[in-house]
Amino acid sequence: MSGEVWVYAECRSGRLMDVSIELINGARKIADKIKSSTASIILTDNVGQLADELISYGVDKVYVVEHPLLRLYQNDLYTDIICEAVLKYNPEILLIGATSIGMDLAPRIAARLKTGLSAHIVGLDIDENGILKQIVPGFGGGVMAVVTCPKARPQIATVRPGVLAKPEKTSKKGEIINFKTEISEEKIKARTLEIVEEEPLGKPLEEAEIVVGVGLGGCKPETFKLIRDLAETLGAAIGGTRPAVDEGYIKEDQMIGQSGKTVRPKIHIALGVSGAMQYMVGVMDSKTIIAVNKDPNAPIFKMCDIGIVGDLNDVLPILLEEIKQLRKT
Repeated sequence: MSGEVWVYAECRSGRLMDVSIELINGARKIADKIKSSTASIILTDNVGQLADELISYGVDKVYVVEHPLLRLYQNDLYTDIICEAVLKYNPEILLIGATSIGMDLAPRIAARLKTGLSAHIVGLDIDENGILKQIVPGFGGGVMAVVTCPKARPQIATVRPGVLAKPEKTSKKGEIINFKTEISEEKIKARTLEIVEEEPLGKPLEEAEIVVGVGLGGCKPETFKLIRDLAETLGAAIGGTRPAVDEGYIKEDQMIGQSGKTVRPKIHIALGVSGAMQYMVGVMDSKTIIAVNKDPNAPIFKMCDIGIVGDLNDVLPILLEEIKQLRKT
């Protein structure tokens, strides 16, 4: 099979988004299975070293479109350019990060090309016929469904940040292709004037080695104070479930799970989390999962590595004291 596996390389403020780098890992594995090659397409005002960086992460070639009007994301213009490139080079698969930009861009591309699109993918595979197997949580997170688009080309999927491991940098050499196309202000129907990114509070969930997850059982003022103390003691990031967001204990961008973020920490400590599949899909790649819940029948105990049955207000003070004592030795 000759069709390339493409990754849309999203960049902001002159840097590549982590999810675009993660997607290179998935693209590489898929391309190897179908004996094809990988490529990234990047649109920006100043590519600089970004093309070389993409190659160092594993792509075979980079299609570059560089123009001052591409400094900020412009949905009409970006859609026109990517669709034109797809029609010229005929990739087999196009992977896009499920960011705010990716979720706006991907359906526009799919509609323009009259092809299929699977959104919020949490896993990727491919069969011997080159059909992309796109894994998504279904029925409220109760099952993992496999979606395919056998006749659609290119096969397009948006993949959630964090579900794929970031590849290591290498000294790989690749090809950089400058894709020439007409770019003018007349093609921009709605202009993006500014992108404002809120500074994260503490270390981002996706980068933390220890993540403390808060469930409904942790949503009481005195309990949450203990949880914050634990996180500060461990240098951990705090995330949690939808109920913890609804109760106002964590922000929307701290939510983990099917409708939130995917994390891959060395240690995930689930506190008062029942273990519903909607949440577990966001932590399943954690190296070690520790759970504390007062319900001995909570589903979390079937999926964790270490489980403690008990009230958080009883367990956490003991746990905190033990950790502080170990820090002193």
